[in-house]
Formats: sequence, structure tokens, C-alpha cells
Amino acid sequence: MAVDAKICGITDPQAMEAAVRHGAALIGLVFFPPSPRAVSVDEAAMLAGRVPERVLRVGLFVDPDDELIDQVLARVPLDAIQLHGEEPADRCAGLKARTGREVHKAIKVRDAEDLAAADRYAKVCDRLLFDAKPPADAPRPGGNAETFDWTVLEGRSWPVPWLLAGGLTPDNVKSAIRMTGCPGVDASSGLESAPGKKDPAKIAAFLNAVKSA
Repeated sequence: MAVDAKICGITDPQAMEAAVRHGAALIGLVFFPPSPRAVSVDEAAMLAGRVPERVLRVGLFVDPDDELIDQVLARVPLDAIQLHGEEPADRCAGLKARTGREVHKAIKVRDAEDLAAADRYAKVCDRLLFDAKPPADAPRPGGNAETFDWTVLEGRSWPVPWLLAGGLTPDNVKSAIRMTGCPGVDASSGLESAPGKKDPAKIAAFLNAVKSA
């Protein structure tokens, strides 16, 4: 079974070209200013315009209000909204109904108990993303190059597609796929030469590793 790969936090055309050329199924644009991967609406519109229809364009938001969502969607052709904050399930359902876009929800994981929330979100979201729970002093909820104990996902399944995220690199993604049986993977900080700067060679290596897993 082919594994979907998402390259998140793209900030420049070179990284976008590498992601598309080497087979990313999804790309992510970050609309959360504290992140070094955040892009403006103008930058996002330019980058999203370089993405063919076969690739899902995902916008990452953290506890956004409707005004921000509307501002972005008016200019950026997103296919999906990824919610990476503390949004409750009814907020996810409401955004999906109001925007007509797919809604993806990040579940922050440290141990098996954290997976309980997934059942609630799987009822209203189109896709789940399991990311490492950030350290207590982290300035942002994701993109911290942290992994979690992948064994908690062994043998687990949900009625919607899901992605494994958190500290994935070209070197460890094969092991992650084999251990969890995940149908998708999401990488960001592990593909950078500096915070917020994706390395096209690392993107290529990561996507090639996913294909050969």
C-alpha cells in the first residue's frame, strides 16, 4: 500500500518544487506567526499557485478565529484546514460546514492515553495527524523536532486516513512506517537546513525513503 507523504511548513518556491516533483501527496502552509515556518497570505497565494491539482494544499492554523480563516481562503486556494491547537470537535465540524473544505485535526501524543481523543475527532474530521506532544516550555504546539513512542500506534486504526508526524527525517521514516503501519507521514523540521528553511535535497531523500519503505 502506498503511503501518503506531506511536506509541511514550506516557505519558498524551491522547496515547493522539490515536494511536488518528488511525489508529495500533500503540502502544508503555516498560518501561525510564532512559527519560523509561517507565511503571509501573499506568500501563501504565490506558493499554492505552484501546486498541481493532484496535490492536496493544506493550511495549518492554531486556534484560529473565523476572520483569519476567511482572510486566508479569500486569497489562497486551500483544499484542507489543519487545526493544530486546542480546537474542540464541534469547532472542527463547524469549520468544515462553513468553509466546505476538508478539516484535519492534530492529536498531540506522549503516551497511549492521548490517543483517546482521536475517536471523538474521527467522527467529524476528514483526516487525523498524530504529532508529538510539545515540551512544557515549547513556544509552539508542533514543529519541535520531537518524536513520541511510535509503538502506541501499532495495530491501531481509525475510520479516516491519518498521518504520523513529529521528528520524522529521511533516516527514520522507514522505521516509523514499518512500526506503525501508518497510511501517511508528515515531515517539517526534519527536512530543514535552518529553522523555516526547507532543504530540497532532504525533501527528495525523505520522499524517496517513503516510496521505498
